[in-house]
Amino acid sequence: MAAVRGRAILGLVIAGTALVVIDMTIVTIGLPAIQADLGTTLAGVQWVIVGYMITMGAVTQVAGSLSDRIGRRRMYLLGIALFTLASLACGAAPTPVVLDLARALQGIGGAVLMVNALPLLSDHLDGERRNLAISTWGSAATAAGLIAPLLGGTLVDAFGWRAIFLINVPIGVAAFLLCLRVLPADASGRSAAHGRIDWAGAALLIAALAVGDLALLRGEEQGWASAATLTQLVIAAVLLVAFLLLQSRSGAATLDLALFRKPAFTGAAAAVFISRVLSIGGTVYFVQYFQEALHLSPTQSGLLLAPVFLAQMAAGLLGGKLLSWFAPGHVIAAGYLCKAVSATWLALALTPAASPWLLTIPLLVWGVGGGIAGAPVMAVAMNVTDRQRAGMVSGTITSLASIGAGIGTAVLGAVYTTRIAGVTAGPREAAVASGASAVLYGCAGLAVITMVLVLALIPRRGRA
Repeated sequence: MAAVRGRAILGLVIAGTALVVIDMTIVTIGLPAIQADLGTTLAGVQWVIVGYMITMGAVTQVAGSLSDRIGRRRMYLLGIALFTLASLACGAAPTPVVLDLARALQGIGGAVLMVNALPLLSDHLDGERRNLAISTWGSAATAAGLIAPLLGGTLVDAFGWRAIFLINVPIGVAAFLLCLRVLPADASGRSAAHGRIDWAGAALLIAALAVGDLALLRGEEQGWASAATLTQLVIAAVLLVAFLLLQSRSGAATLDLALFRKPAFTGAAAAVFISRVLSIGGTVYFVQYFQEALHLSPTQSGLLLAPVFLAQMAAGLLGGKLLSWFAPGHVIAAGYLCKAVSATWLALALTPAASPWLLTIPLLVWGVGGGIAGAPVMAVAMNVTDRQRAGMVSGTITSLASIGAGIGTAVLGAVYTTRIAGVTAGPREAAVASGASAVLYGCAGLAVITMVLVLALIPRRGRA
């Protein structure tokens, strides 16, 4: 019976996570249709993405701490309900403003679902079953992100842009009912420490992440050296410093800074951050190369990324198994070694005359590396503290992942555009290929740095 419930909880968590991850990228496929149908400008329609990312990144840590205090089941039900209702509002939105507001609410619901995923698995599964479940969840989350563009194109072509939001509604209703059925009631009689909320810290963190995400997501349009972007970054930094100072003195902190005194947690947090720089930031420029240098369609680009999806799914399951035989740091480092090798291989292979299907081999290695490294990192992070603070740990890791995705896209984008601008002779295809290669060399270097970090910080066995 316990095994059946464990599988049901894993299915519930995967369903919620898939909804959130898919909605991070699926909307990009529908932006032109949204702009045409609602009669807005490109700058206006970009807030459909910006609103979602800002709110999700900003409330993740707060949602994690709240789940520790008021209960996982209550918070997960709230997250599913909010995400589903916001998806319905997005699909029915009559104006750009309504759509933007609904997307912001959807981001809040998404943060609640994401931050409670790992704590739910940690609470209800033990030992190897927990590690395998976390591996399966991580692989499914990655797969959801990779299939999102192809899924979005299919839905928009067949049913219109509203379908990319409305498809969430029946899935959300089913997940809500499953949650009511399989998740046990939250424990009562929580301590006073769990009952207090660090509202000042929460407000500072929300403001810091919101302004910081705004600068990262709008930096290219505003200009990275513009007064607007620099002002936003300075304000975000000041707010973040104020938050950290407050946390060091708070008796009921939103974020326990003592976690970062544990080398294993610090190593896992750094690895998660850099993994999103690579997986989100790097993949963006795969697609740019496929479509602008090789002139592949969006559907063809999605099919070419299918080997990454398949390899990462399989390798994620393998990564969980490997933890039973090898030290966590060694398993994670092996994954980043695969990333470094594949990134270098791809950097050398990306030319305007490359055969798309010959790229599948290094893409497979890229996927294998991500799968092997990703899930064990999460398991290490969750194993460094007690279950009562699992929501805080998950919130920290999830926030770092969101920030890493934004910084990765921005920093690697700067590498990409700078390299293209430096190629003044030859066709556009050659410049795009050169920019994509520069991004991949950068990814290879980051993978090597991460490999060294995890070997130094993550212990052979046990907690640290």
